[in-house]
Amino acid sequence: MSMTIIWVALIALIVLLLYFDLVVLHKKGEVTHKRTAYETIFWVSVALAFTGVIYLLYDNNLVNNPTQLTAKGAALKYLTGYLVELSLSVDNLFVIAMIFKSQKIPLKYQHKTLFYGILGAIFFRGLMIAIGVVLINKLDWMPYVFGVFLIFTGLKMLYDELKHKKIAEDPEIKESFANRTMRKYVSFTKTLHGDKFFIREHGKLLATPLFAALVLIELTDLLFAVDSIPAILGITKDAFLVFNATIFATLGLRAMYFFLANMLEKFHYLKYSVFVILLYIGMKLILMHHIEIPEWFSLSVIFVSLMAGLLVSWYNIRKAENITPTT
Repeated sequence: MSMTIIWVALIALIVLLLYFDLVVLHKKGEVTHKRTAYETIFWVSVALAFTGVIYLLYDNNLVNNPTQLTAKGAALKYLTGYLVELSLSVDNLFVIAMIFKSQKIPLKYQHKTLFYGILGAIFFRGLMIAIGVVLINKLDWMPYVFGVFLIFTGLKMLYDELKHKKIAEDPEIKESFANRTMRKYVSFTKTLHGDKFFIREHGKLLATPLFAALVLIELTDLLFAVDSIPAILGITKDAFLVFNATIFATLGLRAMYFFLANMLEKFHYLKYSVFVILLYIGMKLILMHHIEIPEWFSLSVIFVSLMAGLLVSWYNIRKAENITPTT
């Protein structure tokens, strides 16, 4: 079985999953907390189940294996990369929420916007992965650049958080700059027109605020990909593993956003988990040519960091709920 057939089958699977999500799961466009909880479980289960597929592919030598990984090693690297991408998506969720708020997009129209946002993210991330893999494989010093960049990003994130600043720039600033740029080329309506991105008024084609939100989401995803792609390249340089881990984390991003839509600010301490993960992977990249860190250790660091952020956030949520106001 050639790699071409494997890649075609993989793309077909992604298209099938997207079709299932848009046409089957959201045929009526309903968004409820219970449904999004099930969808989140579904996407995570699909991603975890694909670990078995990775094992079988590498165990039977059905894919290119440039780094000579064992089947177990490939499965562990895929799983670690998936957790890294999932954890780094946390900040993305916060920014998406701010974009929808700034554009005044109702919940019922957010799913369609995010669906097309995911399509764009898959394309652009695939392109960035291809470039990143070439750079890190061809240039011996590139891991040092990526490592320093991730450490700098993590430290800046911690500094901003301790100073009580938002991790991303104020969305109103981004929205204003993006709108000024877009309005040079596109005319916008002042109000929404259902779930339409464009409408025609008096023979003129106009974009709606929903389209503005979509463009902002794509731009911010590109900004976050600048962090996440070097991070996962710190786990493995195998393009097949990097692509799959990134794409399956991206596919589940939308369901996770809606599941956590009303609880994002409550899971505040996940931001510190992201800081630890960025710092660890940055150090791992810098030491890549000097120390071989076992994959189980990397997986453990990432898993423990995520669980610590979740548990501390959950503890503070319960603590806040048990506080009764005094009179």
